[in-house]
Amino acid sequence: MKIIKLTVLAFLLPVLSWAQTPNFSLTGKIGTLGSPAKVYVDYMDNGVSHEDSVALVNGSFKFTGHISGNAYARMALDHTGDGKGKAVYTGDVIYFYFGKEQVSITSKDSLENAVFAGSKVYQEYDAYNKDIGGTIMALTKAVNIDFNSGTPEQRKDTAYMKAVDLRFRKNIQNRTDKQFQFAKEHPTSYFALVALSEAAGSKVDVAKVEPLFNALSKVYRETDMGKELAQRIAASGITAVGNVAPLFTQTNVVGKPVSLASLKGKVVLVEFWASWCGPCRAENPNLVKQYQTYKDKGFEIISVSLDNVKERWLEAIEKDGLDWIHVSDLKGWNNEVGRLYGVRAVPASFLVDAQGKIIGNGLRGEPLNKKLAEIFN
Repeated sequence: MKIIKLTVLAFLLPVLSWAQTPNFSLTGKIGTLGSPAKVYVDYMDNGVSHEDSVALVNGSFKFTGHISGNAYARMALDHTGDGKGKAVYTGDVIYFYFGKEQVSITSKDSLENAVFAGSKVYQEYDAYNKDIGGTIMALTKAVNIDFNSGTPEQRKDTAYMKAVDLRFRKNIQNRTDKQFQFAKEHPTSYFALVALSEAAGSKVDVAKVEPLFNALSKVYRETDMGKELAQRIAASGITAVGNVAPLFTQTNVVGKPVSLASLKGKVVLVEFWASWCGPCRAENPNLVKQYQTYKDKGFEIISVSLDNVKERWLEAIEKDGLDWIHVSDLKGWNNEVGRLYGVRAVPASFLVDAQGKIIGNGLRGEPLNKKLAEIFN
């Protein structure tokens, strides 16, 4: 019996080793940059988030790993050693897709000006972006240039700012329309799924999105991105005002399961947030005030965090003084409750009455305060 077990184990070991063999590399050469310059990469592979970093040596860096399909990456170059946070939010950052490939990224000075080679997936991604009018980052950069092209007097003028904003919104809408068209015309392309997932947004137009989704290649519908979009399509119906709120159970800050069903009989705000979400944190003082005002009258908040680092989650709860129920599975955007409710952006919320029916969604600030006053006063 022992011999059999050893034989089976000996057979499995090479298989397990093969499964972990790197099947992609991201090799870069950015001028002659060296210490303290550092490159950070975060990438999503079929719903699983990965992150890595490496110091540049004479401008060179390399990342390797194993992915199951196409992956979406954010790469940030910290030129001065100020850390990942500054590099990601105010520094030299690029976003791209890649596959099981040996990708080369080269530039004389920055990631922003880098040229890609060796990646068919990136070439398809680049062609897709040209087809739809550019990335969101490119359109955002363009609107900043548009705004700054005005005189100092114009940049202080409300009418000027509104005109710039109107042009930006029109460009975004044109891009969304082209994404729907791309999904319709290229159902066998991976980027048809990318286009449809982004264009669908948080409030899915089921009549428009579902037929396009069903026309996509099955292999793409069954990816994590495809499954998430399918959940969003389904959630658009089940989380509408008047419907019974989908029940869920998730663990709290000490690992104890908490269910929405256990709060029946109370008016509950199901609040989706994250420690890194600026607008969420900005709304927290108002939530604290409303909770203190109505908690003794039957009001409860259950905050579902889309964090993936427990320490940051707990730190934000303590710092903001959030004295109510908090749950999370620490899976980030793949939080199971978030996917059940079709949450695509935070903050997001659903107000549930004592009978378990949704009576409001997306309420925050004064609209939330007014609704709670109507209920309890």
